[in-house]
Amino acid sequence: MNHRLPSFALILAMLLWGSSFIALKYAINEMHPVWVIFGRMLLATFCFALVFKVVMKFRYQAGDWKRLAIMSLCEPCLYFVLEGEAMRHTSAGQAGMITALLPLLVAVMAWFSVGERVNRNMIIGFATAIAGVLWLTLAGTADAHAPNALWGNFLEFLAMICAAIYSINLKHLSSRYPALTLTAFQAFCGAIFFAPMLFWVPIPESVSGQALLAIVYLGVVVTLGAYLLYNYAISKVKVTAAAGYVNLIPVFSLLFAYLLLGERLNGQQMVAAGVIILGVVISQWRIKESADAVGKIIEDENNTAIVAVKG
Repeated sequence: MNHRLPSFALILAMLLWGSSFIALKYAINEMHPVWVIFGRMLLATFCFALVFKVVMKFRYQAGDWKRLAIMSLCEPCLYFVLEGEAMRHTSAGQAGMITALLPLLVAVMAWFSVGERVNRNMIIGFATAIAGVLWLTLAGTADAHAPNALWGNFLEFLAMICAAIYSINLKHLSSRYPALTLTAFQAFCGAIFFAPMLFWVPIPESVSGQALLAIVYLGVVVTLGAYLLYNYAISKVKVTAAAGYVNLIPVFSLLFAYLLLGERLNGQQMVAAGVIILGVVISQWRIKESADAVGKIIEDENNTAIVAVKG
């Protein structure tokens, strides 16, 4: 089988997810994050409504409402509350680097909740990556892109915890419901969740075409584009192979932040970013017995969390 096309699809999907941080930064510079996230959720819901008959092809199983509620509360609801606020205080590049922790957090959550094995490499890698995040945060100085990086990066870390909890619940649901249905359900819940908040946040006095385009990009291109590309790819390659591409997201986010927003990392922060990546590599080094289980969780997260990511 020729894996070039699936590999290209995976890389392009990660590129779209990495670019979502920059689009989010553009939009919240002109309006409150609640308006941005609501617009994104509403557009995504509308897109899924166009394929309503396909979305509704599922059979509900009694008792699943609990996991569905927890899944949607964690992501997109709490996830976007935290990430939207985080982007007001930290840079897109730093927030993107913190997403590298997600596979490790998922593995730790799986250990606590369903007894998935966590080996020594995972523990060492997780500790290394956390140390890198702390270094990245503390080594920076306040500027227009990151006026309060310590607080912003902490909020982004909390968002990743929400994403990890969401992933564990999704692991159970994805075997019974189509990924398209779960994604549409999240988008709808997100729109309902954020709609009442509009009454408590300031109405933007003026919005540029650039900011509106950023919301459309988030709601349509990132949500649908990355989703379709990723799902095509995992139908052609192994799950664990596809999961390995997730670590490209922080790389792309840093690159786009540099090219489009003019964000810069100082020398110490560059080294710290390398420490984060090193931690992720260590955590996945020679993992055999738990690779398929963890890869399955990561696959489920990425299949249906596009309405969120990975901003």
